[in-house]
Amino acid sequence: MGLQAFTHIERNVTAIRKRIEAAASRAGRDPSGVELIAVTKSVGPSQVEALYACGVRAFGENRLPGVPEKQTMAPRDFAEWHMVGNLQRRKAREVAGLFDWVDSIDRLKLAETLQRRCEEQDSQLRVLLEVNVSGETTKNGVIPREVEGLLAAVRPLDRLSVEGVMTMAPLADEPEDVRPVFARLREVADDLGLPERSMGMSNDFEVAIEEGATQVRIGTALFL
Repeated sequence: MGLQAFTHIERNVTAIRKRIEAAASRAGRDPSGVELIAVTKSVGPSQVEALYACGVRAFGENRLPGVPEKQTMAPRDFAEWHMVGNLQRRKAREVAGLFDWVDSIDRLKLAETLQRRCEEQDSQLRVLLEVNVSGETTKNGVIPREVEGLLAAVRPLDRLSVEGVMTMAPLADEPEDVRPVFARLREVADDLGLPERSMGMSNDFEVAIEEGATQVRIGTALFL
């Protein structure tokens, strides 16, 4: 990667961190309580290397090809890797070996398959339960009233540590339009005593932070 391209990413990372700090300040929160997860599914190892050089330590992918090469630029001894997309059970073995987090647990059978693959590899995974707050049929996840039951079923799986919940808001021209979605996920997490709330992407992460996001998934805004 050339100096100009690196400088562009560095500038974007700096700008996003400032926006995270400002949003946290508006909500009376400590900005250190919000983690930037760089979604690198559409870029290559050189961009991952640049992000890592800028201090980014959490990365998200939604497919497996190319991940091992990217991890040479942000090794798991020093960075965390999140599987952020819908996960098919047949890919659980590879995911258990490559990732530190699975952010999209939406059914018990998937969790049980990951448990078995972690047992085989003597590994652990931190996981988030995916919640379909908006009710859109095109989105995965359990509806809010089913989260407690899924949590109770997954918690006995000792290779999986349930850290919190995740949702994807509908696409909206105005971020304010999806504020109720983020507020509802915060309520779900609070009711269940789960600390992590993964919500907000490039177009709406500031509103998500104001409503309690602890992880924001940023892709487009890092590279445009």
